[in-house]
Amino acid sequence: MNALLNHLWQSTAFAAAVAVATLILRRHSPRLRYWLWLAASIKFLIPFSLLVTTGARVQLPPDTPSLHATTVQQVSLYFSPAALPAHARFPWTNLCIAIWIAGAVFLLIRWSRRWIAIRRMARIARRVDLDFPVAAFTSTAAIEPGVFGILRPVLLVPENLRDELTPEQFEAILAHESRHIQFRDNLTAALHMLVETLFWFHPLVWWIGARLTDERERDCDEAALRQGSRPADYARGVVSVCQNYTESPLLCASGISGADLKKRIREIMTWHGSLPISRNGKVLIAVAALAAVSIPFAIGILRAQTLPPEPALTYDAVSIHKSAAANNNRLIGPGPQGGWRTTNTPVLLLIATAYHVQENQIFGVPGWASTQGYDITFTPDKSEIPLTTSSSLKTIQGFMNRNATRLQAVLRDRFGLVLRSEMREMPIYRLVQVKGGAKLSPHVAAGADTPPSLGSTGRQITGRNVTVGMLAQQLSQLLDRPVHDETHLDGQFDFKLTRESDGAMSESLFTALTEQLGMKLESAKAPVQVYVVEKLNPPTEN
Repeated sequence: MNALLNHLWQSTAFAAAVAVATLILRRHSPRLRYWLWLAASIKFLIPFSLLVTTGARVQLPPDTPSLHATTVQQVSLYFSPAALPAHARFPWTNLCIAIWIAGAVFLLIRWSRRWIAIRRMARIARRVDLDFPVAAFTSTAAIEPGVFGILRPVLLVPENLRDELTPEQFEAILAHESRHIQFRDNLTAALHMLVETLFWFHPLVWWIGARLTDERERDCDEAALRQGSRPADYARGVVSVCQNYTESPLLCASGISGADLKKRIREIMTWHGSLPISRNGKVLIAVAALAAVSIPFAIGILRAQTLPPEPALTYDAVSIHKSAAANNNRLIGPGPQGGWRTTNTPVLLLIATAYHVQENQIFGVPGWASTQGYDITFTPDKSEIPLTTSSSLKTIQGFMNRNATRLQAVLRDRFGLVLRSEMREMPIYRLVQVKGGAKLSPHVAAGADTPPSLGSTGRQITGRNVTVGMLAQQLSQLLDRPVHDETHLDGQFDFKLTRESDGAMSESLFTALTEQLGMKLESAKAPVQVYVVEKLNPPTEN
């Protein structure tokens, strides 16, 4: 949903820039303004994020000076859409999708019926010999003369049109329609119809469609006048057609009407020709078009420099197999020579473990990476001293960090993982002390001390010889939201936290945390480091 909202505001901003450009160029060629509005329409089909992603895949030379995307990321936070409530109960997303599908289907049915109606007219029309770029047919239907068809267009004219117009007026009308053929206006109009079908809920899309019709007809009027038609004769011909025949019901069937008739007649009668585009003007337009494509592409290259560094450690050997479908156990534990062995572990969990984040801080993961479990065993490039019951917290953390780095190498080499690091504003919890202070028992070593342990079983969280930061990580997993430790409590502690069985998980946990440990969780928003998956492939087994 957030990606769609970002795309909509970016396309809206692009259309606003086009509106300014067309205002500046109001005395120049209407065909130029038509192309600008068409670009604004097509922008709805091309998310800037696609260009950014393409740029992120560019490999810069190793000796390229390091670029920093921090500023870009910070600025983008101000343009990010508001986050949806974390515990929204009503399925707003599903409702919006249902409404969108209904609107799109309605438009498709309406336009299909109109297309079929014109196609029937074309099938029973009679071929006539006219000096025109495509085949011409006369129809008994009371519809204005127009070009029908996209790939193989034909001209449809009312059979009595020649009798109702003077030869000069008839030739001017043909010149008008010939201009539609020359620039394939039916094809470009069909592109905008696609945009209207997909983004029918956005008023700007319909406003752009009106601008496209105005500039298209204005350009065809000028083409007829440039070929020598007298303004008065041509204006009378246009008025006669609009009075006696109905407008084409389809945007992709170009006719003679479709714009503000009074305004068009006034412009025809006062026409003195459009101003040519100067060399500087052409350069300016070319630079603007290049910037519209290159800036998102450059941002992608810039953001790509935030890719995590190459793993400093690697593995000696690794074995990867898909887990059996009946295996419900999930484990990451010790492996040979101090390495790791995983059982039925999805790749999403492997990435979260390797980069020390929660699963909700990883974006762009394909569906299979969240459901398919893998059994992986790797031996380290340098043998590790196995952990014992007397290993210190520092030793344990160093052991875990080194193997997490080696797991990064496994994911890179065998799964083709390419990650991009970003800072995104997200809902978080701040873990703070209550007014009376924390109720934690400092850990007291007794002889051969046990290693740190922290676990959650049902209603209980038990910690021994652990830091508050470790508790915050455990809470992050249970609440599916980043928890920032802001208690400023150092050292290791022992505790047992028991929540009530009734009530929601978060409510009972919040209450138990305050009453039993003297700490509380406060909702907030803050920049959070996340990882975006640029590339991830299923591995080959061995």
